[in-house]
Amino acid sequence: MANKEIRHLPPPKTLKEWLFRLRYTIARRLVQFTLIALFIGTFRLGWNLFGLPLLEGDLSSSRILSLVPLSDPFAALERVLAQYWLSPETLLGAFIILVFYAFVSGRTFCSWVCPMNLVTDFAFWVREKLHIKSQMLAVPSAMRYVLLAVCLVLCVLTGEAAFEAVSPQGIIWREMVYGIGYGFLSAVFGIFALDLAITKRGWCGHLCPLGAFWALWGRFGQLKVSYDDNTCTRCGDCLKVCPEPQVINFKEAAKVGRFASGECVNCGKCISICPENSLNFKLRFVPQKKTENAKIGDIHE
Repeated sequence: MANKEIRHLPPPKTLKEWLFRLRYTIARRLVQFTLIALFIGTFRLGWNLFGLPLLEGDLSSSRILSLVPLSDPFAALERVLAQYWLSPETLLGAFIILVFYAFVSGRTFCSWVCPMNLVTDFAFWVREKLHIKSQMLAVPSAMRYVLLAVCLVLCVLTGEAAFEAVSPQGIIWREMVYGIGYGFLSAVFGIFALDLAITKRGWCGHLCPLGAFWALWGRFGQLKVSYDDNTCTRCGDCLKVCPEPQVINFKEAAKVGRFASGECVNCGKCISICPENSLNFKLRFVPQKKTENAKIGDIHE
């Protein structure tokens, strides 16, 4: 370890290199805005394929081409605890989503689909530009699991889907599709203010019970950030850009060859910043080949 030279990526010199480093962020934004466009286009413009609506509903419950049901498993769990009867279509939709996120890992939803990620990432960007380092309130990341438990208990006690009724991401999504009102503005500016002025990455990183649910499911996920201890120099750049830095445990990752925590959002920022290409997306069930990796910093036109 002591013999490894520590280096950092220099600023990108070409547009190609700049785009390459932002490849995962660009891909995430394309996915997020494409989904929003499909929902809005189907509802407001009547987009269809073979006479069937492309994507109806919202993130809680939707259908592709009126044939494939999709349901939020957390919302379904809330309704079960609130003693609602779930239709076979809802159960099938929840099962499809669970299988999908068992493959790509649960919290991939948080960084690739959830509209709140757009708000919290922008708040973090503003914090960086304004050089805001202080926090009014330090909240442990484990608080989201406490709030998850509280939500589930409230479902039982009140007979209602507790988080579904107040979910800021749900409010943002529904109002973007069906019409923007005060709920949209309250959710956006409320979470933005929380992350900007009160605590860094407060909502997604510390408080969101939906994120906690997907983090628990994410432990079974197959798509993980792989880690090559032989090439890593512990420069620490991945820790600086990671929205969930507690998932980067070098000692544990060296043992299992990946960042195993379900709290990883699979945003790809750590991969893009690594100067030694020690990090990559890998599927757990695919054996890793012993190959010499090229260095990102060595990519030129």
